[in-house]
Amino acid sequence: MKVIAINSSPRIGGHSKTEMMLNSLVHGMRNAGAEVEIINLRDKKINNCIGCFTCWSKTPGKCIHKDDMTKEIFPKWTEADLVVHATPLYNHTMNSTMSTLMERFLPAIQPFFEEDEDGKTFHPLRSKVPKAVWLSVCGFPEDSEFKTFSTYLKSLTRKEAPIVAEIFRADAESLVNHLYTDKLKDVLDATSKAGMELVASGKITKDTMSRIKQPLHNPQRFAKLGNIFWKSCIAEGVTVKEFSEKGLVPRAETVEEFMLLFPYGVNSKAAGDGKVVLQFDFNGKTNESCYFDITKDNIEAKKGGNNSPEVLIKAPFDLWMDIMTQKADGEKMFMEEKYTVSGDLSLMLELFKKDA
Repeated sequence: MKVIAINSSPRIGGHSKTEMMLNSLVHGMRNAGAEVEIINLRDKKINNCIGCFTCWSKTPGKCIHKDDMTKEIFPKWTEADLVVHATPLYNHTMNSTMSTLMERFLPAIQPFFEEDEDGKTFHPLRSKVPKAVWLSVCGFPEDSEFKTFSTYLKSLTRKEAPIVAEIFRADAESLVNHLYTDKLKDVLDATSKAGMELVASGKITKDTMSRIKQPLHNPQRFAKLGNIFWKSCIAEGVTVKEFSEKGLVPRAETVEEFMLLFPYGVNSKAAGDGKVVLQFDFNGKTNESCYFDITKDNIEAKKGGNNSPEVLIKAPFDLWMDIMTQKADGEKMFMEEKYTVSGDLSLMLELFKKDA
């Protein structure tokens, strides 16, 4: 089987979740014996269709533009058995780069009018075109974000060139958080398996698709975390990419926000096979307590205090937020007695160990 995988994501260097998913799908296809070529549209020059219809009359089947679409992509597309279209979801549909590509497939269609068995008018194809797979990701947590896009794709479907699979992954930005390392691995493994299944049988099993779409957290939690992150980006005056490259950490403004954020920075494996209780007693302008029940597989945040925490940290809230966001040196602040630690200090160091 000859496959071309067309990626319209503008992101590179690990920032593209579209590319991450596509690479796993292609890996599975190649393992199943398919010949797959990836085409990154960000590297190509593709002019907009100008609606001249030269490809329908003066030069049937040939576009007036002499760009990468005409010289390279269109010929490869017509020779392929299957095409994978990979696009991030923009405004509930494909991004403009992919849309430009799709409009340039006009030479594959003849100008004549025919009716299908339902009496619907259509243009007949000029020659064989490949079956299609559509892959897309979005930042929102609900699968319903893809509803409009899926409806649009179904309107493009031709019985001679059907869409054999729609692979949609919501909450894609959260996937790369270290808290979801195991889920990310399972999602990517399932995506690779989907590639193998498509080559072997032309479809993706229900179990494999369920693994690809498995939820991470509820929409309410997602929204709260997202708002904290964006407020931090605005406060720092940076883009998402710059925030990541600088290793910045979102800053909580309340204890409730801290309880949401803190689990994402904890080395839960430090709990071993048991359970560890880590408590914070905040003072200063914020006089509240909270604690975390930590196991190697889960971290649960709770308001108030615990009778017997393994580690108890007493600190001014603003100071601790400075430490967590790397505005202050935690070790230096401890030596200067700006905050105190009771209990197992070595355990605390393991819980806060970076890149664990």
